[in-house]
Amino acid sequence: MANAPVQRMSQLLAKTLRDDPADAEVLSHKLLVRAGYVRRTAAGLWSWLPLGKKVLANVERIVREEMDAIGAQEVLLPAVLPKEPYETTGRWDEYGPELFRLKDRKGGDYLLGPTHEEIFTLLVKDQASSYKDLPVILYQIQNKYRDEARPRAGILRGREFLMKDSYSFDTEDEGLAQSYALHRQAYQRIFERLGLDYRICAATAGAMGGSKSEEFLAPAEAGEDTFADCPSCDFAANTEAITYALDPVDAAGVPAAQDIPTPDTPTIETLAASLGVPASATLKNLLVKVDGEIVAVGVPGDRDVDMDKVEAHFAPAAVEMVTEEDFAARPDLVRGYVGPQGLPKVTYIADPRIAPGTAWITGANKPDTHAKNVVAGRDFQVDEYVDVVVVQEGDPCPKCGTGLKLGRAIEIGHIFQLGRKYADALKLDVLGQNGKPVRVTMGSYGIGVSRAVAALAEQHADDKGLIWSKEVAPADVHVVAAGKALQTELALDVSGKLAAAGVRVLVDDRTGVSPGVKFTDAELIGVPQILVVGRRAGEGVVELKDRRTGEREELTVEEAITRLTA
Repeated sequence: MANAPVQRMSQLLAKTLRDDPADAEVLSHKLLVRAGYVRRTAAGLWSWLPLGKKVLANVERIVREEMDAIGAQEVLLPAVLPKEPYETTGRWDEYGPELFRLKDRKGGDYLLGPTHEEIFTLLVKDQASSYKDLPVILYQIQNKYRDEARPRAGILRGREFLMKDSYSFDTEDEGLAQSYALHRQAYQRIFERLGLDYRICAATAGAMGGSKSEEFLAPAEAGEDTFADCPSCDFAANTEAITYALDPVDAAGVPAAQDIPTPDTPTIETLAASLGVPASATLKNLLVKVDGEIVAVGVPGDRDVDMDKVEAHFAPAAVEMVTEEDFAARPDLVRGYVGPQGLPKVTYIADPRIAPGTAWITGANKPDTHAKNVVAGRDFQVDEYVDVVVVQEGDPCPKCGTGLKLGRAIEIGHIFQLGRKYADALKLDVLGQNGKPVRVTMGSYGIGVSRAVAALAEQHADDKGLIWSKEVAPADVHVVAAGKALQTELALDVSGKLAAAGVRVLVDDRTGVSPGVKFTDAELIGVPQILVVGRRAGEGVVELKDRRTGEREELTVEEAITRLTA
């Protein structure tokens, strides 16, 4: 085995901190800064210090090995990209303010790449001319850029981040399904090797487009995604992707709609209290503007509208709330008393819970007046059904009906069956077996490499610090010289022997630093094994501690070397 390097802390460019950074909100941010892995350069921009770069490189290595194992070929494309391909696909505008845009000295428009679907499509268009050139999977590991309005949570949500993005190109849909399955399996191996707890969840495609989409989510309190897990079956999904079937009911016995006076009840709460009915018996109608046109969104009165779902449904159109000025311009829209029956010039979308035949108490479009027995499909029509409510704990599983459990999670990977969206826009064809052009179908697959480091820090830590697995740790063993010259000499000797056997060693040989500080730093830094050369060094006895379990064992130097090189 080749010699491994010995990293001496007396020479290491990294200072540990006793206190959490003032701006740190989440565990990974606190620990990665305190342990000397990263430092903030500017809002959303981070510098990786030597220990952090080693961990990042180890995550890269695992990703690269598993991508290579499915036959993917690594390339490297520019991060500064021309406007024209993104304009052709519409994403120059769709990305909105999150897209970093820049001009060169000649006034040409460019962007900093957030993802590279367009550029990979053009690369394959240039290189592949026949069905014989496909299928092919290409990938890169490269910095991506998004102009986040509020960068937060350290490296979890920055403006620059390291990502593995790969793309598959096939001539048939069956081939795309196979490429998708290969990536799904590779991602499972990657996250298992990293030691991440994760869930595979159904997801929405968003600005990426395409059909089938799944997210790999790492449960963590710091997560920005909410996912639903069924305790009785294998259903799991991002709450934004949960859909329910429309279930019409028979309204034959419901009396005719009737206006009822309800003064001073402009909210669901005041209405329900006044009538003595549950909020679930009322119909809430939220007014929004979609590219300037007013749209009403109907949900049960006891549920909230998920604006992320509404925006995703109408994307790339701009969605905003109606204003006082909008109500003033439309006197037929009575604030607090809007109902779907008789609404002129307003598109009405509703959650599937507002199914045909369901009866509601809702606004009568008159001041201080509501209407009861208002039946969907009889008294008003729904232009389009869209799942738009905020999913709650206990909502039925769409697959088996059991109450769902909700949790927070970090998105660490996302896979998409893009289909022909980008191939159509950029005219990616190859000659088929019959000599005629065949439109290529694509998949897109991403892993947040730097984000995976943060997810590991969130999931693998205790009150003392980080706890890395061997595959991603910056070293295999952290040798701590407890202070005296004899102990430091022995620590360096042991470190050299371990390194000669291929063990990666971080040795704390700092002078003028107390043993207590060294022990605290060793636990904060989180290398899997801690070898303490302490008070029994003169007897040739050291202490080996497992960072994860806390188990300690006194061994002779020879026994320790044998154990650590096994």
